Amino acid sequence: MKPSDKALVPFVSVDHMMQLIHHIGLEKMLIGLAEYIEADFRRWELFDKTPRVASHSATGVIELMPTSDGEVYGFKYVNGHPSNTQKGLQTVTAFGLLADVANGYPVLLSEMTILTALRTAATSAMVARYLAPAGADTMAMIGNGAQSEFQTMAMKAICGLKTVRLYDIDRAATAKCAANLAQAGLNVVSCSTPQQAIEGAQILTTCTADKQYATILSDNMVGPGVHINAIGGDCPGKTELAPGILHRSDIFVEYPPQTRIEGEIQQLEADHPVTEIWQVVVGAADGRTSKSQITLFDSVGFAIEDFSALRYVRDQLQGTGLFHALDLLADPDDPRDLFGMVLRAGCLPSRAC
Repeated sequence: MKPSDKALVPFVSVDHMMQLIHHIGLEKMLIGLAEYIEADFRRWELFDKTPRVASHSATGVIELMPTSDGEVYGFKYVNGHPSNTQKGLQTVTAFGLLADVANGYPVLLSEMTILTALRTAATSAMVARYLAPAGADTMAMIGNGAQSEFQTMAMKAICGLKTVRLYDIDRAATAKCAANLAQAGLNVVSCSTPQQAIEGAQILTTCTADKQYATILSDNMVGPGVHINAIGGDCPGKTELAPGILHRSDIFVEYPPQTRIEGEIQQLEADHPVTEIWQVVVGAADGRTSKSQITLFDSVGFAIEDFSALRYVRDQLQGTGLFHALDLLADPDDPRDLFGMVLRAGCLPSRAC
């Protein structure tokens, strides 16, 4: 923004976000987001951290996700309504904001429905670089809804994925995903059962939407040496993995106070040991230590990842024009005379006031 536009706030609409993706390139943007997320994980201890504020209903949840690094404040509004797809609506919608801590003024407002899908995928792939077995090039994608293509493309761009094996209880979802990935430079295999999908896969990603205690992967389906990327269980009462899998896995999480409420580990005792993934990133804790180890990233999404994504978008906007300048902030000539500004707005050009 120009100095004269100090009272205007850049807003990235859905259309502008899509244009920005094509301007940067999808895989390049996923790599860039992963780099920003990893950089913020390396300074994890600087951030204000709190579990997201959730308002639950019979049909879903609405959440606020705030954080700050002391210089910039960020938050995301996001919903999760699994039955929305039956009405032709998105399961998840979101928007987010960055503000200057020094004066409290917003510096960016952005759609985050698309951006959340991108940052979730970038986080998954960034973590898989630390936890997946060496040379992993095949992923089972269990659940082929709105997240599946993003997850797949991030694993390709960041981890070198070559083959994705797709399964969804809804065959139309699998067909949709396979069609969208047809030109992605991957070997795309559509499977009729989850057991078939995980054959030969070193990375198992689960991403289903039903708000219930579900068993997408049973204990006997998961052999040694795999990395599980569990991203579908993200609220109380919603899980995807059999408890036996959790007991055989080394579990890695974003923020334990939130994950113990919302993640797969809500099925375990409150003191079950887990490792915070930021500790692996900075070298303070071990990640994968053996070929036979089962690693599990119990990902529910955390505000710092949204902060990173918004920070990345803010930095990429320069010179693109891919935003609207919103008149969001009152900016009277005299900051003490807000009322006078309102009075003068009623004056017609032809009438003295």
